[in-house]
Amino acid sequence: MNFSMFVKNEVNLLAIRYPNGKKYVPATEKKASSKKQVKKDLTFSNRGKTLEDMIDEANAYYLTVKEAVIHKKPVPIQIVNVEYPSRSAAVIREAYFRTPSTTDYNGVYKGHYIDFDAKETKNKTSFPLKNVHLHQVTHMRAVTAQGGVCFLLIRFSILNRSFVLPFSILNAAWAEMEKGGRKSIPFDVFEQDAIEIKESYSPQLDYLKAVTVLLPL
Repeated sequence: MNFSMFVKNEVNLLAIRYPNGKKYVPATEKKASSKKQVKKDLTFSNRGKTLEDMIDEANAYYLTVKEAVIHKKPVPIQIVNVEYPSRSAAVIREAYFRTPSTTDYNGVYKGHYIDFDAKETKNKTSFPLKNVHLHQVTHMRAVTAQGGVCFLLIRFSILNRSFVLPFSILNAAWAEMEKGGRKSIPFDVFEQDAIEIKESYSPQLDYLKAVTVLLPL
Protein backbone atom coordinates (compact mmCIF):
# COMPACT_ATOMS: atom_id res chain seq x y z
CA MET A 1 0.00 0.00 0.00
CA ASN A 2 1.40 3.40 -1.02
CA PHE A 3 2.03 5.57 2.05
CA SER A 4 1.75 8.85 0.10
CA MET A 5 -1.78 7.91 -0.96
CA PHE A 6 -2.83 7.83 2.69
CA VAL A 7 -1.47 11.30 3.29
CA LYS A 8 -3.02 12.83 0.17
CA ASN A 9 -6.37 11.25 1.01
CA GLU A 10 -6.23 12.86 4.44
CA VAL A 11 -6.10 9.63 6.42
CA ASN A 12 -5.03 10.29 9.99
CA LEU A 13 -1.65 8.70 10.78
CA LEU A 14 -1.66 8.49 14.57
CA ALA A 15 0.77 5.79 15.60
CA ILE A 16 3.10 4.71 12.82
CA ARG A 17 6.39 3.43 14.15
CA TYR A 18 9.75 2.42 12.68
CA PRO A 19 11.00 -1.17 13.11
CA ASN A 20 13.01 -0.03 16.16
CA GLY A 21 9.81 1.22 17.82
CA LYS A 22 10.56 4.93 17.37
CA LYS A 23 7.46 6.95 16.52
CA TYR A 24 7.24 8.33 12.98
CA VAL A 25 6.56 12.08 12.80
CA PRO A 26 5.59 13.46 9.36
CA ALA A 27 7.68 16.36 8.08
CA THR A 28 4.64 18.64 8.14
CA GLU A 29 4.14 17.99 11.87
CA LYS A 30 7.82 18.60 12.57
CA LYS A 31 7.56 22.01 10.97
CA ALA A 32 4.38 22.85 12.85
CA SER A 33 5.87 21.87 16.19
CA SER A 34 9.01 23.93 15.74
CA LYS A 35 9.17 26.80 18.22
CA LYS A 36 11.50 28.91 16.13
CA GLN A 37 10.44 29.92 12.66
CA VAL A 38 13.36 30.80 10.43
CA LYS A 39 12.83 33.44 7.78
CA LYS A 40 13.75 32.13 4.36
CA ASP A 41 14.96 34.26 1.49
CA LEU A 42 13.00 32.44 -1.19
CA THR A 43 11.84 33.55 -4.58
CA PHE A 44 8.11 33.89 -5.15
CA SER A 45 8.13 30.85 -7.46
CA ASN A 46 9.23 28.38 -4.78
CA ARG A 47 7.53 29.94 -1.79
CA GLY A 48 5.64 27.22 0.05
CA LYS A 49 7.21 24.37 -1.90
CA THR A 50 9.13 21.64 -0.14
CA LEU A 51 12.15 19.89 -1.63
CA GLU A 52 9.95 16.86 -2.24
CA ASP A 53 7.42 19.03 -4.11
CA MET A 54 10.15 20.34 -6.41
CA ILE A 55 11.55 16.87 -7.07
CA ASP A 56 8.11 15.44 -7.80
CA GLU A 57 7.45 18.34 -10.17
CA ALA A 58 10.74 17.70 -11.96
CA ASN A 59 10.10 13.95 -12.21
CA ALA A 60 6.68 14.56 -13.75
CA TYR A 61 8.29 16.88 -16.30
CA TYR A 62 11.03 14.35 -17.16
CA LEU A 63 8.42 11.65 -17.70
CA THR A 64 6.28 13.91 -19.90
CA VAL A 65 9.15 14.91 -22.19
CA LYS A 66 10.55 11.33 -22.12
CA GLU A 67 13.86 12.43 -20.65
CA ALA A 68 13.87 9.99 -17.73
CA VAL A 69 11.68 7.69 -15.65
CA ILE A 70 12.18 8.43 -11.96
CA HIS A 71 9.76 7.72 -9.13
CA LYS A 72 9.59 8.05 -5.38
CA LYS A 73 9.79 4.64 -3.77
CA PRO A 74 6.65 3.51 -1.92
CA VAL A 75 7.06 3.04 1.82
CA PRO A 76 6.21 -0.48 3.08
CA ILE A 77 3.64 -0.02 5.85
CA GLN A 78 2.22 -2.74 8.06
CA ILE A 79 -1.17 -1.58 9.36
CA VAL A 80 -2.08 -3.07 12.73
CA ASN A 81 -5.22 -1.24 13.79
CA VAL A 82 -7.71 0.79 11.73
CA GLU A 83 -10.97 2.36 12.81
CA TYR A 84 -13.80 3.64 10.60
CA PRO A 85 -15.63 6.47 12.40
CA SER A 86 -17.66 7.09 9.25
CA ARG A 87 -18.16 5.45 5.87
CA SER A 88 -15.97 8.05 4.15
CA ALA A 89 -13.12 8.20 6.68
CA ALA A 90 -10.52 5.82 8.04
CA VAL A 91 -8.27 6.40 11.05
CA ILE A 92 -5.05 4.41 11.36
CA ARG A 93 -4.58 3.83 15.08
CA GLU A 94 -1.39 1.82 14.84
CA ALA A 95 1.03 0.96 12.03
CA TYR A 96 4.70 0.17 11.53
CA PHE A 97 7.29 0.41 8.79
CA ARG A 98 7.88 -3.21 7.80
CA THR A 99 11.54 -2.62 6.90
CA PRO A 100 13.95 0.34 7.16
CA SER A 101 13.73 2.55 4.08
CA THR A 102 16.67 2.67 1.68
CA THR A 103 16.66 5.79 -0.47
CA ASP A 104 13.81 8.04 -1.62
CA TYR A 105 14.02 7.85 -5.41
CA ASN A 106 15.20 5.60 -8.21
CA GLY A 107 14.80 5.27 -11.96
CA VAL A 108 16.49 5.30 -15.35
CA TYR A 109 18.22 8.25 -17.02
CA LYS A 110 20.10 8.03 -20.33
CA GLY A 111 20.30 4.25 -19.97
CA HIS A 112 21.74 4.41 -16.45
CA TYR A 113 20.13 3.28 -13.20
CA ILE A 114 20.11 6.15 -10.70
CA ASP A 115 19.29 5.90 -7.02
CA PHE A 116 19.29 8.83 -4.62
CA ASP A 117 18.03 10.31 -1.40
CA ALA A 118 16.82 13.88 -0.84
CA LYS A 119 17.86 15.79 2.27
CA GLU A 120 17.13 19.31 3.47
CA THR A 121 19.03 21.19 6.16
CA LYS A 122 18.81 24.60 7.83
CA ASN A 123 22.52 24.46 8.62
CA LYS A 124 24.49 27.11 6.69
CA THR A 125 28.04 25.87 7.20
CA SER A 126 27.85 22.08 6.84
CA PHE A 127 25.63 19.07 6.22
CA PRO A 128 25.26 16.88 9.36
CA LEU A 129 25.83 13.20 8.62
CA LYS A 130 23.22 12.33 11.27
CA ASN A 131 20.69 13.10 8.51
CA VAL A 132 21.85 9.95 6.71
CA HIS A 133 21.40 6.40 8.04
CA LEU A 134 23.82 3.49 7.87
CA HIS A 135 21.38 1.29 5.99
CA GLN A 136 21.11 4.00 3.32
CA VAL A 137 24.88 4.15 2.90
CA THR A 138 25.03 0.35 2.77
CA HIS A 139 22.32 0.34 0.11
CA MET A 140 24.11 2.94 -2.03
CA ARG A 141 27.39 1.04 -1.74
CA ALA A 142 25.66 -2.07 -3.07
CA VAL A 143 24.02 -0.16 -5.95
CA THR A 144 27.31 1.53 -6.88
CA ALA A 145 29.08 -1.84 -6.89
CA GLN A 146 26.57 -2.99 -9.53
CA GLY A 147 27.27 0.02 -11.75
CA GLY A 148 24.38 2.21 -10.60
CA VAL A 149 24.73 5.95 -10.08
CA CYS A 150 24.06 7.08 -6.50
CA PHE A 151 24.03 10.52 -4.94
CA LEU A 152 22.39 12.77 -2.39
CA LEU A 153 20.24 15.71 -3.48
CA ILE A 154 20.82 18.20 -0.67
CA ARG A 155 19.14 21.56 -0.21
CA PHE A 156 20.47 24.21 2.16
CA SER A 157 17.09 25.82 2.75
CA ILE A 158 18.26 29.04 4.41
CA LEU A 159 20.85 29.63 1.69
CA ASN A 160 18.33 28.64 -1.00
CA ARG A 161 20.97 26.48 -2.71
CA SER A 162 20.74 22.87 -3.82
CA PHE A 163 23.46 20.39 -4.75
CA VAL A 164 23.94 16.92 -6.17
CA LEU A 165 26.53 15.30 -3.90
CA PRO A 166 28.26 12.27 -5.50
CA PHE A 167 28.12 9.13 -3.39
CA SER A 168 31.92 8.92 -3.42
CA ILE A 169 32.08 12.13 -1.34
CA LEU A 170 29.44 10.87 1.09
CA ASN A 171 31.15 7.50 1.37
CA ALA A 172 34.51 9.08 2.18
CA ALA A 173 32.95 11.39 4.79
CA TRP A 174 31.09 8.45 6.34
CA ALA A 175 34.28 6.38 6.58
CA GLU A 176 36.06 9.29 8.27
CA MET A 177 33.20 9.65 10.77
CA GLU A 178 33.36 5.93 11.60
CA LYS A 179 37.03 6.38 12.44
CA GLY A 180 36.14 9.08 14.93
CA GLY A 181 36.53 12.02 12.57
CA ARG A 182 34.23 14.86 11.56
CA LYS A 183 30.47 14.18 11.70
CA SER A 184 29.48 16.58 8.95
CA ILE A 185 30.44 17.62 5.43
CA PRO A 186 31.65 21.26 5.30
CA PHE A 187 29.78 23.58 2.95
CA ASP A 188 32.99 24.40 1.07
CA VAL A 189 33.15 20.72 0.04
CA PHE A 190 29.81 21.20 -1.68
CA GLU A 191 31.08 24.27 -3.50
CA GLN A 192 34.26 22.47 -4.59
CA ASP A 193 33.21 18.86 -5.23
CA ALA A 194 29.41 18.75 -5.58
CA ILE A 195 27.36 19.97 -8.54
CA GLU A 196 25.07 22.89 -7.80
CA ILE A 197 21.57 22.80 -9.25
CA LYS A 198 20.66 26.07 -10.91
CA GLU A 199 16.94 26.75 -10.60
CA SER A 200 15.05 27.25 -13.83
CA TYR A 201 11.51 27.89 -14.99
CA SER A 202 10.35 24.42 -15.96
CA PRO A 203 11.14 22.33 -14.08
CA GLN A 204 12.20 24.63 -11.29
CA LEU A 205 14.71 22.12 -9.84
CA ASP A 206 16.21 20.63 -12.99
CA TYR A 207 18.52 18.31 -11.09
CA LEU A 208 19.25 15.94 -13.98
CA LYS A 209 21.50 18.54 -15.59
CA ALA A 210 23.73 18.17 -12.54
CA VAL A 211 23.39 14.37 -12.51
CA THR A 212 24.65 14.21 -16.11
CA VAL A 213 28.14 15.04 -14.81
CA LEU A 214 28.09 11.80 -12.77
CA LEU A 215 27.19 9.47 -15.64
CA PRO A 216 29.91 7.10 -16.90
CA LEU A 217 31.39 8.13 -20.23
